[in-house]
Amino acid sequence: MSRPFPSRNSSSSGPFVRVNGKIRAREVRVIGVDGKQLGVLSLGEALTMARNNGVDLVEIAPNATPPVCRLIDYGKYRYEQAKRDKESKKHQHANKVKEVQLSPKIDPHDLTVKIGHAIDFLCEDMKVKVTLKFRGREMAHTEFGFQVIGKFLTDIAAYGHPDFDAKLNGRAINVMISPLPRNKRAKHPNQLDGAPPPLPPQRAEPNHHPVSTPAQKPAKGDDSKSSSGFSNNPFAELEVKR
Repeated sequence: MSRPFPSRNSSSSGPFVRVNGKIRAREVRVIGVDGKQLGVLSLGEALTMARNNGVDLVEIAPNATPPVCRLIDYGKYRYEQAKRDKESKKHQHANKVKEVQLSPKIDPHDLTVKIGHAIDFLCEDMKVKVTLKFRGREMAHTEFGFQVIGKFLTDIAAYGHPDFDAKLNGRAINVMISPLPRNKRAKHPNQLDGAPPPLPPQRAEPNHHPVSTPAQKPAKGDDSKSSSGFSNNPFAELEVKR
């Protein structure tokens, strides 16, 4: 009969571990604080030994006969276990393979983009499979394909190394690239210290045409032409009553 709810012992953080009084075996094989084998002891003796050393009795191999227990602080044991799990996930992450496809007539800009993608994958501890395919009559000049592969490997040499020399299989050249160790690998181009951020592209301002301003009215008594067109307007000083 299936349970509608998960068991209390199940935990998303890791497998359930029995500690101290939760251990059910009558006899256990004990590993001391210094990592040495102490032999098979009764559960009571093992608990007394853990209490005298100020540590916990942790069951590390419940399926063994008898179960194997270790004298260690339970908090330290969980820390070490979490560290081992993290390392194992790194190895699983390194087993992921990303593929980059090229062509013998690839544009230089497109090749630069492909190299950038490969560097991103290698900096994330992923393997990169490079495939260059020939089409039609391109098989008559496979040397151009090898030249593209050679430039690709040269540009990513600071981040990864090929597992084997590039080989021609059928109508394609294949090569597998593995990431270099972190201490020997160059920093990601986006993480280089002191690199100034790229400036945003400046927009060209539209051409502004000069706006003509209205001509100022001539001052009183000015000899310049008035709006009537006469230089000497006899009605200039005449006041009109409204």
